[in-house]
Amino acid sequence: MSVLDGTGFQAAGLDRTVRHFYEHTACWRMEVWAQWSALFQPGGELVSRLFGRRVQQLALPTRPLDVAHGMDSRVVHLVDANGKQHAAGWLRTLSATGEYVYSGCYSARLLPRSDQPSVHVAFPLESGNVQVFLRPSVQPDGSLVLSSSPGPFGGDGAYVVVRDGNGGAHAARVPIHERFHVYLDHRGVLRTDHELWLYRALVLRLHYRLEPVGQLMSRRRLGPDVPAGDGRRLPS
Repeated sequence: MSVLDGTGFQAAGLDRTVRHFYEHTACWRMEVWAQWSALFQPGGELVSRLFGRRVQQLALPTRPLDVAHGMDSRVVHLVDANGKQHAAGWLRTLSATGEYVYSGCYSARLLPRSDQPSVHVAFPLESGNVQVFLRPSVQPDGSLVLSSSPGPFGGDGAYVVVRDGNGGAHAARVPIHERFHVYLDHRGVLRTDHELWLYRALVLRLHYRLEPVGQLMSRRRLGPDVPAGDGRRLPS
């Protein structure tokens, strides 16, 4: 997380559990709940059926039971010939069906005219990609906020990049804005609230409950009625 340190963010201020999730993501399991705006849910279902499932990308769940069994994730390191890591692929699938929801390439990038590195996520598509730049900030309680607010081309936000037939590419900023809040609740459970906006309209809210894999194994060995910790213990 220290690669994101800048004028508006210092990783040292994060709660250690929040930081552990981002630095050891494969050690965590996700339970997820989705709530669509009634206005946008039919469009989300159409995109998921006709596009998302076919290309195994951006297939956002549209019904609560779609994610009732949780979400599995796998992290793949992208390294150069010298073994230096430049990015990480985070592949997320529905536990019940194995269908892909997201396949994103994560890295840190410094945008032009900015003194604060951003989280950069690229979602590959058939003839291009979607790229999202999120600005990090530490809250007083040690929680993390990642956000992409409205603004001009070249700032944090979402972009669609399309390749043409001549080897070139064209990019356009799209009016999609996101906010992630990663925090510990009052019971010490790590959670994330994710909001997706189109212009000023709230399209989708996702809520994640994050649990270390080690705690899940302890519960399976001890039985469901035996607590495995206070939610703050981290896997070794």
